[in-house]
Amino acid sequence: MGTNTANATNTIGALGTSFRILEALKEKGAAGVTELATDLDLPKSTVYSHLRTLHEHEYIVWQDETYRVGLKFLELGEHTRDRMRIYDVAKPEVESLAEDTGELANLLVEEHGVGVYLFRAKGKQAVNLDTHAGKRVNLHCTSLGKAILAYLPEERVDEILERRAMPARTANTITTREELEAELDAIRQRGYAKDNGERFAGLRCVAAPITDDDDRAIGAVSIAGPTSRMKGEAFETEVAERLQSAANVIELNLTYS
Repeated sequence: MGTNTANATNTIGALGTSFRILEALKEKGAAGVTELATDLDLPKSTVYSHLRTLHEHEYIVWQDETYRVGLKFLELGEHTRDRMRIYDVAKPEVESLAEDTGELANLLVEEHGVGVYLFRAKGKQAVNLDTHAGKRVNLHCTSLGKAILAYLPEERVDEILERRAMPARTANTITTREELEAELDAIRQRGYAKDNGERFAGLRCVAAPITDDDDRAIGAVSIAGPTSRMKGEAFETEVAERLQSAANVIELNLTYS
């Protein structure tokens, strides 16, 4: 029994090391054994063994004397996303939002306490951001994330904030629990969330939650654009109403289609 437990512990530890190496490769773009070993404070032999295994299973690529993350992860990610009903149902609504407004439209869900972008569509004048499918972001600093937090049970919000905290992204980012609670109350009262340069300075976003039959958030949709275009109470209200309509269509289709 003791031996089996030790083996299980070693296996879990080894898997964790592989994930650390993959995360480092993702951040760096590409790196060699020595660089990874130094950055992760691991023996070169350990790093090499993990890289060799990942390469054998085609999860990383050896190119130009360095390793990089392979496209096999794209296959896994696309497979997972395509099996999510919210993606299938929401995609045409997000595309319509982008076409109608000319801006960037997004679909986000929560997983492991962070927001994950499932889909985005670009209108004719949309700005270029890093909100590609699969991008993970903190929930407290985006309109999408705050829309989701506002419609989650309080205990779930507590768990998320304890695990992920509220790091500052810009000078406008909410970083205290008291301020966030007031913001979430306001979101519930008006039915939509706003982000005034809280993740990217100069960018403004409006988001509406997608909820289930128990009024709990299962995702959110948003419109994002530069503050020079996304300004004025009338404009905000118009965008919010369009988003709420799209969210309602998605909710109905998830329930009845």
